[in-house]
Amino acid sequence: MPVLLQPVLDVLQPHDGDIIIDGTFGAGGYTRALLKVPGVRVIAIDRDPSAIAAGQALVDESQGRLSLVEGRFSEMEDIAAKAGLGAVNGIVLDVGVSSMQLDEAGRGFSFMRDGPLDMRMAQAGRSAAEVVNSLEERDLRHVIAVLGEEKRAYAIARAIVARRTSEPFSRTLELANLIEQTIGRPPKSKGPSIHPATRTFQALRIFVNAELKELAEALAAAERLLAPGGRLAVVTFHSLEDRIVKRFLQVRTGRAPRASRHAPGADDIEPSFEDLARGGIVADEAETAANPRARSARLRAARRTAAAAHPFRPEEFGREVSLC
Repeated sequence: MPVLLQPVLDVLQPHDGDIIIDGTFGAGGYTRALLKVPGVRVIAIDRDPSAIAAGQALVDESQGRLSLVEGRFSEMEDIAAKAGLGAVNGIVLDVGVSSMQLDEAGRGFSFMRDGPLDMRMAQAGRSAAEVVNSLEERDLRHVIAVLGEEKRAYAIARAIVARRTSEPFSRTLELANLIEQTIGRPPKSKGPSIHPATRTFQALRIFVNAELKELAEALAAAERLLAPGGRLAVVTFHSLEDRIVKRFLQVRTGRAPRASRHAPGADDIEPSFEDLARGGIVADEAETAANPRARSARLRAARRTAAAAHPFRPEEFGREVSLC
């Protein structure tokens, strides 16, 4: 079951005749739930060809109400146009890596199982191995520090560069073990601790897939694509993603600080969204007990007004987006 399913459905309020975009199809959890509502049509998008192949059975069951498209959610406007749609009633985005990808060792997203150091959601382009074996030390350090929020980025980048000169990285556990040897494990405490490679793996995954740039562009596309009264639901799993969504909604609902350097002239632009979940919605105890992944999830949601879409300014989303 996808994270925060019922709160997402409560936000979207799907009903007969609605057209909803599921921008992160994954295993199809949100789409499957939406299709249970009679008369709802879903345009589902995923950049992972494995997810598209696995979802064909659901397409066959949908009686023509599901279109499943391989692509990026930042391309949702073009995808909707090709489907003959000018506007939609709802958009849901479950941001980040899917459980399917994490569980498949051959995709290289996780160091819990050894596998090729890959991390490419679309299974094309530059892999994580190519990144760690080719980036200049300074650039690698910057990626790890900014996208992984890793305080020991200098030591990790230096160790990676020293090791790759004699033996390039090709496997997930090679990199994870090196990071653990370099910075060690944190002291034991009462709360849960994370593996020392966690932040570096997050940084590489975000960088390889340009995830934050994709998210910023997808939010702007959703703003342009939603009909007045249409609803946006975005589930994030770490602080970088959440800050981008939070900042977007602050600006679009008119709650950004006045004279913000990120949004010049914002005071003169009519709000394009109404916030439906100020502060966000998190999973309850029952869901986190059943699904540990839900512990870090946060749902932010908004309803589209009749105002024109704001100009898209990448700089308003912060340096993390430009780094991707």
